[in-house]
Amino acid sequence: MRSTNILYLALLLTVTASCRKPAEPNTTFMDTAAFRFEWGTMTSFLMQRMNLEPGERVLLVGKPGKFDPLIPMLKDWIENSRGEYLGIMGVDSAAYPSEWSTAFVQAAEGKSPAALTEHFKTVDLAVMLPGADISHLPYKAMQDVLRNGYGRTIHFHWSGAYDLHGAPIAITDHIDSVYQAAILSTDYRNISRLQQFFEETARRQDIHVTTPAGTDIRFKIGDRPVTKQDGDASKGRTQYARNLIDREIEIPAGAIRVAPIEASVEGKIAFPDSQWNGQDVTGLVLTFKEGKVVDISATSGVDAVKAELNAAGPAGYSFREFALGFNPLLAIPDREPRWIPYYGYGAGVVRLSLGDNTELGGKVSGGYVRWNFFPDATVTLGDGMLVRNGKMLQ
Repeated sequence: MRSTNILYLALLLTVTASCRKPAEPNTTFMDTAAFRFEWGTMTSFLMQRMNLEPGERVLLVGKPGKFDPLIPMLKDWIENSRGEYLGIMGVDSAAYPSEWSTAFVQAAEGKSPAALTEHFKTVDLAVMLPGADISHLPYKAMQDVLRNGYGRTIHFHWSGAYDLHGAPIAITDHIDSVYQAAILSTDYRNISRLQQFFEETARRQDIHVTTPAGTDIRFKIGDRPVTKQDGDASKGRTQYARNLIDREIEIPAGAIRVAPIEASVEGKIAFPDSQWNGQDVTGLVLTFKEGKVVDISATSGVDAVKAELNAAGPAGYSFREFALGFNPLLAIPDREPRWIPYYGYGAGVVRLSLGDNTELGGKVSGGYVRWNFFPDATVTLGDGMLVRNGKMLQ
């Protein structure tokens, strides 16, 4: 069997390349540019990712808006692929055209959360179009279906852009162009292979994350589920699903997500300047022992941090998740303005999160979740370096 060093060499030769989500993004971050949606090409791509089997029942969930042209195209493709199109269900008071309504969607209207979850159990695949999120009942009901071991979803998102401090930024034509290019041009086979390599290697090694600001934290994943977001939305994928997010396929794709063994998490995280409990915090360092925060220090705002974590309960003081981006087309740009595309799914971007990790197969419950982005991290698996200062090694 080849040595770990040789496996690392194979990986490195192949790869090219703090923040809860506030309600209001920065709308002045980036200029817009001329951009055109390739609706037909994106529809074809989504169908390829679905890889429908005959008779599979497909529901669309969305918010009326600029992605409406996809809906009739998806309907035609689903039916031409011998799937059963169940219709488009809206998530707010704005209505889709009445002629788009179906018996399945009409039967879902007005149902309680529990009844809607039961109604959705016959859905093989739900496509969550941009604008649908966890705050909406149909989205939550479908998550309950997944949690109970049924079906799968495509999270066709078009959001999750952040500045380097982790504050969300408005989606512009430029960001539209980046996301569309990533969706249509990603080498999905290569990302899948690299993510599989990561999983196999990380199970045998400590994961060690450092940053120039002072982060120095280690943990093990053991046999914990590693969700590999490689864009595969086929039914076959679900036979390997071990948790909720294994059944949620992200488009764009590119990250691995895992809840480390809680007791193995040791060290400290130095956070970017960000807001906690609605207040600015600088120089924050959290120290962890056996997965729990045991010390909090900050240049300013330490009381705000404590207030947020205290309000969250035990989950606030718990390490949640390690995520690492693999997609070179979503990497942080080297030129200005620099920003973090799509939830940190780009090659070399690290997320170290706090809170509830039950959807990942972890043992921390409580509901609280806080994402924290680290665009300049160094990641090693055992003795092999995978990421240096935010860049996948080449």
